Amino acid sequence: MGGIGKTALAVETAHRACAEGWFPGGTLFVDLRGYDDNPVTADQAVLALLDALGVRGPDLPPTATGQYDTYRALLADRRDRTLLILDNASDPSQFLDLLPGTGHHRVLITSRDRPDALPVRLIDLETLAPDDSVALVTRALHDSDDRDDRPAREPEALRELACLCGHLPLALQIAAAMLRRRRHRDIASLVAEIRKAGDATAVLDNGSRGTDLYGRSLVLRPVLETSYRRLPPDQGRLLRLLCLAPGGDTGTEAVAALAECDTEEALTLLEDLAATHLVTPVRGADGQDSAVRWRVHDLVRAFGTGLVVADAGLREEGEAARGRVLEFYCRWAKAADERLRWLPGSAEPERFTDRAQALTWLDGERAGLVAAAQWARDDRYAGTAVWLAECLARYLEWRRYFDDLITVARNARDAAHRMGDRAREAIAWGNLGHALAATGRTQEAIDADIRARDLCQYTGDRQCEAGAWNNLGLALQEAGRIQEAIDALGHARDLYRAAEDRPGEAVASTHLSLALQDAGRIHEAIDTLTAARDLCQTAGDLHAEAVAWNGLGNALQKTGKTQAAIEAYSNAADLFGEFGDWYRAGQALLNVILVHEATHHPDPACTCWVEAAVAFARADVLISHRTRCRRP
Repeated sequence: MGGIGKTALAVETAHRACAEGWFPGGTLFVDLRGYDDNPVTADQAVLALLDALGVRGPDLPPTATGQYDTYRALLADRRDRTLLILDNASDPSQFLDLLPGTGHHRVLITSRDRPDALPVRLIDLETLAPDDSVALVTRALHDSDDRDDRPAREPEALRELACLCGHLPLALQIAAAMLRRRRHRDIASLVAEIRKAGDATAVLDNGSRGTDLYGRSLVLRPVLETSYRRLPPDQGRLLRLLCLAPGGDTGTEAVAALAECDTEEALTLLEDLAATHLVTPVRGADGQDSAVRWRVHDLVRAFGTGLVVADAGLREEGEAARGRVLEFYCRWAKAADERLRWLPGSAEPERFTDRAQALTWLDGERAGLVAAAQWARDDRYAGTAVWLAECLARYLEWRRYFDDLITVARNARDAAHRMGDRAREAIAWGNLGHALAATGRTQEAIDADIRARDLCQYTGDRQCEAGAWNNLGLALQEAGRIQEAIDALGHARDLYRAAEDRPGEAVASTHLSLALQDAGRIHEAIDTLTAARDLCQTAGDLHAEAVAWNGLGNALQKTGKTQAAIEAYSNAADLFGEFGDWYRAGQALLNVILVHEATHHPDPACTCWVEAAVAFARADVLISHRTRCRRP
């Protein structure tokens, strides 16, 4: 893309190659100014090349044909290998006639566009790595004044500045120039200015002065502007809309929803934009073409968003596009959530044939889904975004993305309250309480669960109230308020039973049994767990059954029935694994390890350690348990 450092790399390469003796004939350099209003034509460029080769005045042929013939003849006769740099080309017509026509010499071309139709070797440049970005700014400051110690004094501010510049060399050079001029101000002041403006391009261009080593103005927005203005209307529209997409990168289906076109049309436009380096394809972790996603550089995103904001017609177009992509996310997040919650005998959800498929889609779209759910802050999208947040709760809890769950639940809570939708507000409070409890913020969780319970009672939704009592009981148990937890969980169980919600009753009974164990009522807990397990099996709720088996293992171990406890834990691990809940599968296996080690059976404990490590690796979490396997 523009500003990535193509010219700098080409010139540095030429210097090093000539220093190594690769090109005794030297280097010929032409700036084709391909993205200016009046690009240099091949006919104009050949005159400059002939002049560099010593052909001028009366020796210069009067016609373009004669000039090209003379140019190629000189290169063909030139025994010393020469490097030709054709910089900043926007179209092959600018350089095709300038190629030497002999394999003896070499040609290096820089461009923002990828000439896929030509058999040339392509080297795509990416933005700098974070450490290299920091090194670039540091060196730029030290070259001006070796006493400038701001990079050493403010390493975190420098890293943040590099990030705000998108690790784009041109933006970093502009930032360094601004810091040189503001030599008595710290780096953090520039960071704060960019953050306040919300647009790095505006701050950097407003503070930019002077030119770079190649005589080009140190400005960022015109570089992006020229690339954008050259796009056909359909590509320009898609780029603008893609800049409004939620998340860091976007799947092709979501892009099609944004643009209101079919997937094949969107894919073609995206590939065209990728050829201009305004959009970057990002291959999925599985390496399959179907998993390719599309990323816009942060500075391009800021530029595109600015275009939309500045024009009333484009604003309306953008708002409609955001609504479409939000509806797209809601439809498939709901289908995925229904698949995760699916029980035998219930209706089959759309699209996803099994839980693994639903989880794969949710994993791939997570960043966009979480970002779109935060559009609940905008009244125009509040209702749909609140619904999206509800659809994500189970998934985020399973994958243990509790920070994301807290964020979307809070936004949903506030939006539902603004809309006066107390039922939705109650659900959001419940999801928030569950996430807070999982992150150890117990008192905040209790407060949230009480609020959810009160709102459920206000709306008369007894099933929702049962869930609120269940969450409250878990939080109270975590706080050590055991009798209160038993009362809350017993009330949850009774409400679920009255509603004839057998899976809900089973889950509440399982949680109640754990509180009974903490109270020392082990045999009562075993009876409750056994009944809960049977309810889960009848309902076909494998996940709840796994929770019951795990709790039953705890109770059996406390009564000294170690073999029965191991079998219960193993059943739990198998069911959790079958369900794709690898974190809880790992926890169940750790429970098996504790029993084996307590009974001095190190060999099976070692085997379980391997299985637990695999489970936690699949859940992408570290094993924090302090127990270690003792070898015989």
